Amino acid sequence: MNLVLYIHGKGGFAAESEHYKSLFPDSKVLGLDYKTFTPWETGKEIHDAVCELKKSYDKIILIANSIGAFFSMNASIENMIENAFFISPMVDMEKMIFNLMQWSGVTEEELKSRGIIPTSFGEDLSWYYLCYVREHPLSWNLPTKIL
Repeated sequence: MNLVLYIHGKGGFAAESEHYKSLFPDSKVLGLDYKTFTPWETGKEIHDAVCELKKSYDKIILIANSIGAFFSMNASIENMIENAFFISPMVDMEKMIFNLMQWSGVTEEELKSRGIIPTSFGEDLSWYYLCYVREHPLSWNLPTKIL
């Protein structure tokens, strides 16, 4: 049997996968409700889940939304899935962080010296997160449709 695995974006939830059941009637559709929110933790969480699911399914198709696409590309799962569909993918996280810094009036030097800076719009800026993104560039060599 084939599996369609849905990875939600920020503020989303696994049950959003229900929307895709009618599009893949011959496959099981499952949403992953990840519990972590940093690329190093969430990437591992997604990787471990896909490893476990691969034991039970012949083929896995990935659907990932927004930051879920980033987390998925950071999870080293390309060799375990057949293809992917990304919905409004966030793939340039360094640019996103710099945009958040600009909107908040935070310089790179300030972020480096303070480590974490809360913003007025609810997102904490993190020097560690920025460094992680720079040190772990995305590499994705899998047939993918961008929706």
